[in-house]
Amino acid sequence: MTASNIVYLFLGVAAIPFIYYLLALYSSWQFFMRAHKSRQHQDYTPPVSNLKPIRGLDAEAYENFASYCNQDYPDYELLFGIGDGDEDVLEVIEKLKRDFPQRRIRVVHVSGHTAANDKVVKLARLVSEAENEVLVMNDSDVRVRPDYLRSVVAPLRDPKVGAVTCLYVSTQEHTFIQKLQSIGMFCDFYPGIMVAWKLDGVKFAFGQTIVTTRKHLAGFGGYTAIQNRPADDLLVGRLVAEQGLEVELLPYTVETVADFKSFNEFFFKRLRWMTVMRHMRPWGHIGLIFTQGLAWSIAAVAVHPSARVALLYLGGYACVRTAMTWLIGVWGMKQKGLWKKMVLVPVWDAWALLIWLLSFGRRSIRWRDVDYRIRGGMLVPVAPPAPQK
Repeated sequence: MTASNIVYLFLGVAAIPFIYYLLALYSSWQFFMRAHKSRQHQDYTPPVSNLKPIRGLDAEAYENFASYCNQDYPDYELLFGIGDGDEDVLEVIEKLKRDFPQRRIRVVHVSGHTAANDKVVKLARLVSEAENEVLVMNDSDVRVRPDYLRSVVAPLRDPKVGAVTCLYVSTQEHTFIQKLQSIGMFCDFYPGIMVAWKLDGVKFAFGQTIVTTRKHLAGFGGYTAIQNRPADDLLVGRLVAEQGLEVELLPYTVETVADFKSFNEFFFKRLRWMTVMRHMRPWGHIGLIFTQGLAWSIAAVAVHPSARVALLYLGGYACVRTAMTWLIGVWGMKQKGLWKKMVLVPVWDAWALLIWLLSFGRRSIRWRDVDYRIRGGMLVPVAPPAPQK
């Protein structure tokens, strides 16, 4: 094979990310077109138990919790699962009870366990304490609109639907890191989700919203069965889907308050997640190399430095990535001011490539001040855990 043939072969390989980008564009367009055409009936309102596992006091916790007290929904209860050392959260919940006396709000204390996933242990206890069959679960940093419960519960009217999840956006974009995280959702995270939706269906859920029933949780052994596993939200969606049920991904969006206060926190949170994904989906994780359009485009220009190649690869990269971010963020999710952050797309891509590469060198993750290794899909503490009092 001649040198010129090798160059052209490399240029062909470097074009693979553009196939992924076009598929992401098509999948996203189909998802939001279907969403824009469909009209969800919101008159299906069975009694609901809204479960919230809490650890520590999040920023704007009262505003987050209060949004669940303002729901346009006829019959629901709010259950908070807390552990020892959460006195500050108790003060916020007591204020909620005073400000919303019409709401049924309960606190469930959970302690005395050695399981790796404290959040899942709390959810298992909350499920056992809940009064109703239909369960809505959220992370504590989520804020919702008054039509939230009506919107996310409605798909369960169809007996084929076993779980519901929805999209989410950030409430804060004051710092550079917050803006970078936000643009990464629209240009990287959601395109991957849309491709998965198109090719394989929804076999996952997001912790920002999981709606299901006791029956469907019991179908895989409930939260107790996954209390030592990472990525519990993803697992719930997968385990419900494995029962032959559909997991509905709604275009409805909730808001999240950033849970990182510094660059280091953001860096290690992202690295932890990518390391978990490497263990849970090893081949899919390796395949991410063919979604790195910026790196391949720069390599293509380096291998064949010409104006034509630069225009095709770098110019094509800029056009497709801008179109993808606009399609999902502006047209699909109705986010304002996104154009101002488009310049951050290549910054995110370079950042994402770095994190992806570093994830291959990680043997453990640090989560909630404890170091774990992931073996056989399980979280194994590097040192024996102390019991949760």
